Amino acid sequence: MTPQGLEAWLEAYGRAWETRDPDAVVELFSPGATYRETPFDEEMRGREAIRRYWQQIPDHQRDVEFGYEVELVEPAVVRWWSAYTRIRDGQRVRLDGVFLLEFDGDGLCTRLREWWHADETPAF
Repeated sequence: MTPQGLEAWLEAYGRAWETRDPDAVVELFSPGATYRETPFDEEMRGREAIRRYWQQIPDHQRDVEFGYEVELVEPAVVRWWSAYTRIRDGQRVRLDGVFLLEFDGDGLCTRLREWWHADETPAF
């Protein structure tokens, strides 16, 4: 993965999250990709499992913002941050996390592992 390729992938990932588009997210992953949201969650395997996970986002989050800073290109280590409004109670949630990413020769993610922390701001 080149630095430019990684930046393009992260921009597409952020855009897909901000627009809450599970189909756009899935297109960033290889057919057999694995995705682990936290170290304690079971690893999701394959595009359909990743799609099912991301299909929940539009029901739970709105006003999503995403940013990142590449720490290392290969293997890819990325610090990311996000904020969204939780739909059920209007609570603003901020996330700060780290991705460990692996890619195939076509620039598709084959393995995503993440760690994150959340901070909630009371609704106004």
